[in-house]
Amino acid sequence: MMIFKRLTIEDKGTLEKFIYPYKFLSCEYSFTTLYIWREACDICFTIHKGALIIKKKDFEGRYYFMQPLGYSNENLKEIIDALMDYKTENNMHYLFKDLDEGFMEEISNIYDDVRDICIKEDRDNFDYLYEAEKLIKLSGKKLHGKKNHYNSFIKSYKYEVKDIKGEQVISDVIVAAEKWYAINEEDDDMLYYELQGIKDLLKNIEIVNIKGIAVYVDEKIVAFSLGEKLNDNLAVIHIEKADMDYSGVYSFINKTFVDRCFSDVKIINREQDLGIAGLRKSKLSYHPFKLEKKYIFSFSKCLVSDV
Repeated sequence: MMIFKRLTIEDKGTLEKFIYPYKFLSCEYSFTTLYIWREACDICFTIHKGALIIKKKDFEGRYYFMQPLGYSNENLKEIIDALMDYKTENNMHYLFKDLDEGFMEEISNIYDDVRDICIKEDRDNFDYLYEAEKLIKLSGKKLHGKKNHYNSFIKSYKYEVKDIKGEQVISDVIVAAEKWYAINEEDDDMLYYELQGIKDLLKNIEIVNIKGIAVYVDEKIVAFSLGEKLNDNLAVIHIEKADMDYSGVYSFINKTFVDRCFSDVKIINREQDLGIAGLRKSKLSYHPFKLEKKYIFSFSKCLVSDV
């Protein structure tokens, strides 16, 4: 019988022992991502047959497993069979979500004799991948508009960029996050949980080992961003918030954060758009070189509700 434990900050070492041998391009397999959304997604985990099993729910309240980490070729089928039993007993909607293409193909091959397999691309959760160098230089016709916005900001305002550390800057960021939430929340539970996640990250910033910058104009904070380097080639931008009253502020913090903190990596993951039209338009406007696909997998016929 599998017994799941709710994720806490004390579990960072345990999870990263399983996560870091992998070189995921997805933002999902990051302790920081899981920690931010642990309450919203009821994120729990267990160790079964030597593998890390993470159970969570999506923003529609549907439970599923992420792909197991640390399994062997010999025991993968046994692990999946046990998860299938748990899914049935607990009336879970999906078996797996957040799958990368390699794992999706691996389990498809194991169960290639099963007719009713549902495999779907989860477009709203595709991650946007960018070349770090292009985000820093903003060169070329495609990013000309972004460069103009950046230049507009630096010419229009007397600004200062500070690393997010120390009691005063952290306090300023919390105030800015609360202000941004108050303007944008519109009864959105997801944004409420995100705000709580931001506060928890800042409270434990030395433990989670993330980087962050805050942008000030005339000594008032107007933007901040938080992210982390996951491996030698990849960094993830977890949070980016700004006051839209300041022209060009998003272009400024986007470029400045990568240049200041992640210029030594090749790829920047700016996470998914969640199917939000405005967010999708914004992320596409930076011309990603790739959308990192994620898949949903279940042993059943695909229904309209699975889309």
